[in-house]
Amino acid sequence: SAAAFAPAPTTKSASVLSAFSKDTLPGAIAPTGLFDPFGFLEKADDATALRYREAEVTHGRVSMLAVIGFLVGEKVEGSSFLFDAQISGPAITHFFQVPDFFWTLLVGFIGALELNRAQLAFVSPAELAPDEAGKMRGDHYPGDIGFDPLGLKPEDSEEFDIMATKELQHGRLAMLAAAGFLAQEAVDGKGILEHLGL
Repeated sequence: SAAAFAPAPTTKSASVLSAFSKDTLPGAIAPTGLFDPFGFLEKADDATALRYREAEVTHGRVSMLAVIGFLVGEKVEGSSFLFDAQISGPAITHFFQVPDFFWTLLVGFIGALELNRAQLAFVSPAELAPDEAGKMRGDHYPGDIGFDPLGLKPEDSEEFDIMATKELQHGRLAMLAAAGFLAQEAVDGKGILEHLGL
């Protein structure tokens, strides 16, 4: 049934934007508090801060997957059933070794996921004035795509904020790690696992 693919209802059903304040964002931890060295939030209104948080959560999740992809891709090099085990070298070079059909599938899959996320998170452009492009739905919580098959999302708002902070911190670390992996492999052409002696 098509209902199996419909997004799960969110637990935060009240208007997020009306309850959302950049001053009460999850993600602040000691000793830095709400880390914003470039003052992006200082200059942003609450609606803009909500959009920033959506982007941060999304990029953090992608980066967590990228870090795993770097390490696993290098570990299974030469032994993978994928692509006739022909892909080798540092993970940064794998991009150019993968057949074109894979990229077609991947771009289609990512496009479908992003379309779903856009429909959940953003007001349709047809309903907005041109200067309101990118406006988020009032009932959308940043990063909530309705995907929780194991039921791990806490119902309690304090527990939810703790979990959201953990996810943000892991995502932030993964963004730095992925950037470091890319830089290290680009500089010397050696894989991350090779540097670690694994």
